[in-house]
Amino acid sequence: MVLPAKSEQNKRILTIYSSLDAEVSRPLLNAFQLTEPNVEIHYFDLQTIEIYTRTIEESDSGTPTADLLISSAMDLQVKLANDGYAARINNTVTPWPKWASWRNSAFGITFEPSVIVYNKDYFQDKPVPQNRAELRALLEQPSGSLHGKIGTYDIESSGLGYLFLARDGEHDRDIWKLVRAMGAAGVKLYSNSSSVLERVKDGRLVLGYNVLGSYAQQWASDSPSIGIVNPQDYTVVLSRIALVPEAAAQPDLGRKALQFLMSVQGQTIMAEELELPSINPLVLGDNTASAFKKKYGARLRPISIGPGLVAYLDQVKRARFIKQWNRALLGE
Repeated sequence: MVLPAKSEQNKRILTIYSSLDAEVSRPLLNAFQLTEPNVEIHYFDLQTIEIYTRTIEESDSGTPTADLLISSAMDLQVKLANDGYAARINNTVTPWPKWASWRNSAFGITFEPSVIVYNKDYFQDKPVPQNRAELRALLEQPSGSLHGKIGTYDIESSGLGYLFLARDGEHDRDIWKLVRAMGAAGVKLYSNSSSVLERVKDGRLVLGYNVLGSYAQQWASDSPSIGIVNPQDYTVVLSRIALVPEAAAQPDLGRKALQFLMSVQGQTIMAEELELPSINPLVLGDNTASAFKKKYGARLRPISIGPGLVAYLDQVKRARFIKQWNRALLGE
């Protein structure tokens, strides 16, 4: 997508690689252009792995790369920063949560819980599970009424699904009991949130586990049949990470765009128009980290941005984890 500059005088080009849908991002981009009317924006809507590989290939070949990267693949973004592909930025906008930035080069810009979604029509006269123990108990009921009616990410094809389940393993020593229960209940596996939400909406599924809350909220806003539970035992929180590549073609524009994303104005637009929860502590409203913390307190478990995320990319550990996942699904 190309957004023409509002002024042709001294026109410059800002290039963005992002995993966020271009049309969803448009209100934020338009607002930034009002602050920089001579900037034309070239926005590339890419898969997270493509953002990562393209940035490395262009940087290593001496070719200028994008000026700003925005990705939900927290592990890949941190690896770019860890390996020297991200520039250091002096945050002049606001005090930022310590867990949401690393080395002044990788910055979390959203606050997105992982949730349980359910079909309200199915649960109209039944209790909705509020935590993982209740979910497991429901799946283990001898009636088998939920067989084939629960969905979640396929962690072999979804990096986000893998990250969420890996975090589950760190917070819940009984998580594999839940995976076994899901396997016995004929869980359906999908590579993205939309596939789960579409099926919960029309009743083909009645429950979805570890669905990205921002997408769930967008679907629920348009569909009265979708309900959302932030698990009471703990709720993992993802943050999309933005960074300016060291080899950016226009690094100063990348910095300006990043600062705008982190500003009160940018974060307010993100929360209200993009429906992505704001992380900026100065932004108020329902769709913000401040509101979530007030409502859910210590059960929220944000994924800290730092070198620990790189461990999830270790292929040996990943293979071992996926093997354990497959065995649990088979009841082993």
